[in-house]
Formats: sequence, structure tokens, C-alpha cells
Amino acid sequence: MGGNGKETQLAAVQPLTPPARRQTADRMAESSLREVMSQFATGITVLTAAGDCGHGMTANAFTSVSLDPPLVLCCVARPARFHESVLCAGSFGVSFLAADQEPVARYFADKRRPHGPVQFDAVDWVPGPHTGSPLLSGALGWLECRLSTVYEGGDHSIFLGKVLSASRGPDRQALLFYGGGYHQVQAPQAKSA
Repeated sequence: MGGNGKETQLAAVQPLTPPARRQTADRMAESSLREVMSQFATGITVLTAAGDCGHGMTANAFTSVSLDPPLVLCCVARPARFHESVLCAGSFGVSFLAADQEPVARYFADKRRPHGPVQFDAVDWVPGPHTGSPLLSGALGWLECRLSTVYEGGDHSIFLGKVLSASRGPDRQALLFYGGGYHQVQAPQAKSA
């Protein structure tokens, strides 16, 4: 066909044959969504809300959505205490945890800790200048967000927040969640000239 070389390129790429597809599918064991998602490493945040309905919560269901306008989202189970707190406050803070803050992550994941603003007496924090949300000292970075939109997401609500302020701490090891446990990752080294 014309000799332009395209036939050779197309001939080299061959789709999987049906038996090969079946073998791959046979090796894939059925797993629960929780088991599969445990294979996805995520950073650890503590989400906070200020005021009389103040509350904090360890979360890894958090991500950046847009740079312009600056938007982030977090997903919170409807029965969680933080769910009502963020609706009450109309805003939330985010602290990205450093590797040495695993005890802080465990504290804000513990349902036995005190309710309301008194729970923050156990940690060092400063109020965010825009929302008053507690921002945890020693974190890698902090955001303050105004609640923009709430979407239904199955048994969770998806809180979309407009970022009002963003601050960064020094480069240090980060705290990650992977395989059902906490892990540490080193900050990348600056490239030398």
C-alpha cells in the first residue's frame, strides 16, 4: 500500500488475543474496594472547623481541584462529626501532616477524643486569619477554605472549598497512608547546578 512505512508500524502493534485476555483476568482476584484503595498511597491531612461547632478529623480523601479559581475538595462520611461541623462553620482548614505527626493523625482519628473546640487543647495550633479554623503547628502546609459547594457522593458528602489562603512550611518528611498503615516519604533534594 504506497510504501510509506505506515503498514510496518501498524503490523508491529497487535492487540491481545482472547486467550491472553482471559489469562490476565484469571490472575486478577476479586477484592473489596477498601482492599484495592489501600494500594493507593495518599498524603494525610487534618481537616478542621472553627467556632462553637469546632471539630478536627484526620482525612486522606482530599485533593486539589483547580488552580484558577483555587479549589480543593474533601470527602466526609455523613455520620462523621466533622460533617456537621463544616456545614455549621461554612469553612474549613487543612493541615498537611509531616512524618513526625503520626500521633496527631491518630489523635484526630480517635472517636474517643473530646468533642468540640476543647479537643484542640491537646495540640499546638494557630487560628487561620480568614476563618479561624485551627491550623496545626509543625505541618508541611496549610490551607484555609470557604465552603463553596456540597455534592452528594454515596455515603459521603464532597465538600468543595475555595482556597482563601495557602502557606507552606519547611521541606521535611511527609506522612503517607498506604496498605492500611502510616509511612514516611523524604522530601526531594534540591538539584545542584
